[in-house]
Amino acid sequence: MSNCRQCIIKRFNALKTLTQEELEKFSDHKTTLVIKKGENLLTEGNAINGLYCIRDGKGKMTKLNTNGKEQIIKFIKGGDILGHRSILSEELVGLNAIALEDMHVCFIPKGDILETIKENANFSLDLMRNISQQLNDANTAISQMAQKPVRDRLAETLIYLEEIFGLDNEACIDVILTREEIANTIGTATESAIRLLSNLKKDGVIDLIGKKIKIINKSSLKNISEGY
Repeated sequence: MSNCRQCIIKRFNALKTLTQEELEKFSDHKTTLVIKKGENLLTEGNAINGLYCIRDGKGKMTKLNTNGKEQIIKFIKGGDILGHRSILSEELVGLNAIALEDMHVCFIPKGDILETIKENANFSLDLMRNISQQLNDANTAISQMAQKPVRDRLAETLIYLEEIFGLDNEACIDVILTREEIANTIGTATESAIRLLSNLKKDGVIDLIGKKIKIINKSSLKNISEGY
């Protein structure tokens, strides 16, 4: 089991503001979990009694719409923390968090989090900044869904995926998504997503290598995402 003090992941989130004593307390009380590909880390509508810190692996945050179709709201990776909004608001979990590949996750009990929020102003501030950023991202996503054509949304999503996950050793976006998952991210039918990806490949903007996607012409993709 890793020690929170030695964990390099903490520099990517609010845990970087903790004192050595607080890190030791978290380390002593945390549970380390392995979430297998396809399994839920969080389930919409469930109660939550702690905070999750992702050590490694990739996942998606989803919501089921009224006709039972999955809408992908955002993607998560090592360094992200989940559950803090539900802890602070004392609400049930609002989204599903599902592993896209095996994930190693640390679970820190709610009592330790609330105690540290009261005692460490920097930790509280960092959590609030994180929640504000998530709210801002959600507002942006809603407005783009309402206003942008599907092709523009796809271009924007591909740029966003590269920003979050980076590139693998073949210079492809370093995440494997099904065509259905891409469709569920941009809010369209799977057939439509497949057609749009093929058109972008035909135009020399991207390349498709199996399920992998490689951005060939980033400036063209950026122009498409901005409606040019």
